[in-house]
Amino acid sequence: MIKGLVACGSGIATSTVAQQAVKKILADAGIEADISKGNITEITVKQNTVDIIFTTSNYTQPTKVPVIKVFGLISGIGKDKIKDEIIAACLEIEKNK
Repeated sequence: MIKGLVACGSGIATSTVAQQAVKKILADAGIEADISKGNITEITVKQNTVDIIFTTSNYTQPTKVPVIKVFGLISGIGKDKIKDEIIAACLEIEKNK
């Protein structure tokens, strides 16, 4: 099972929409996942408990796990590319677990 975190500025609105989109993408791909949500400032602490992080804004700090910017899932811009990136990254994580 993949453990992921969706993070936005406040951890409320945008992350909720993105969280649902990521969950659907992974479910449709047959990837079992537990996706939580939070805000950008929580990444440094929560990165120790997840396999991957999805952000709705730019996050440039170093992390121990992969980070994928998923704002396009909300805006619709580049949605298919982001979807493919999410699936590929999660399949790679599953393979290496």
